[in-house]
Amino acid sequence: MKAGGDILFTLAVQFIIMSLLAMGGANSVVPEMHRLVVELNPWMSEREFADMFAISQAAPGPNVMLVTLIGYHVAGFSGAVVTTVAMCGPTAVLAYFFGRVWDRFKHARWRIAVQAGVVPVSVGLIAATAIVLTRASVHSWLALAITAVTALVTYQGRWNPLWPIGIAGLLGFANLV
Repeated sequence: MKAGGDILFTLAVQFIIMSLLAMGGANSVVPEMHRLVVELNPWMSEREFADMFAISQAAPGPNVMLVTLIGYHVAGFSGAVVTTVAMCGPTAVLAYFFGRVWDRFKHARWRIAVQAGVVPVSVGLIAATAIVLTRASVHSWLALAITAVTALVTYQGRWNPLWPIGIAGLLGFANLV
């Protein structure tokens, strides 16, 4: 896509907002990223989005790499820079200043209550990410069954999660799904 000023401005504003809402990390706002780039602005397909997520998780480095891939896909190198700075910059500045104050109130009741309240919000946001990615990547009943069994074994089982995920990946690689 062409890196127009309007697109770069839209990317900057949207990713700054997402960065401030990303409790639990960048993966907690993946549903909003999906809504922005697949539904509101059809800059990519469901499949492209799911593929970019998979690449960003498989590649070494932080999971926020998805943001860079989205920016690059939408607006080239300048889009990659804009989305990455917009996603990382505001939260880094806030974390620096907020962290200094936060440590002063280690034993305050309100801090303990805030921390306890943020946990379910983060878990809910991550669960929403799982739902969006499942919808984007499951295209058959067999794929849905493999996804469900993988999630169940990973959550309930005593196996290392890499085994069921690896088996599911091999089934996909072999074009069985």
